[in-house]
Amino acid sequence: MRAERARAYRRGLFAEALAALLLRLKGHRIVARRYKTPVGEIDLVALKGRRLAFIEVKRRKTAEDAAWTLPAKQRRRIVRAAQYWLAGHPAYAGHDIAFDVVLAAPWTFPRYIANAFPL
Repeated sequence: MRAERARAYRRGLFAEALAALLLRLKGHRIVARRYKTPVGEIDLVALKGRRLAFIEVKRRKTAEDAAWTLPAKQRRRIVRAAQYWLAGHPAYAGHDIAFDVVLAAPWTFPRYIANAFPL
């Protein structure tokens, strides 16, 4: 089981790198990657103009599976981690905040969902 877990971890890292590339191509600047807080982790923090997006990257076997893997409990964790990040980075206090999702699946182009869930 350990080898399978390591493989899943590497696939997740690759999906995050691919999501960061996609966002850069869309004009975002990546401010933070894999930011760990005591209340949770934020996969990507990206800035485009005055919009600061906290982005969760989901990689599953199919895009449909990825779309269903963001339950309310995980959304609350992401919001708390974002609040923690903002507290440590007061220069971004006046920005518009958004929570986005990038869905990744093998052999498909990642799907970017802006404003995936409200604050």
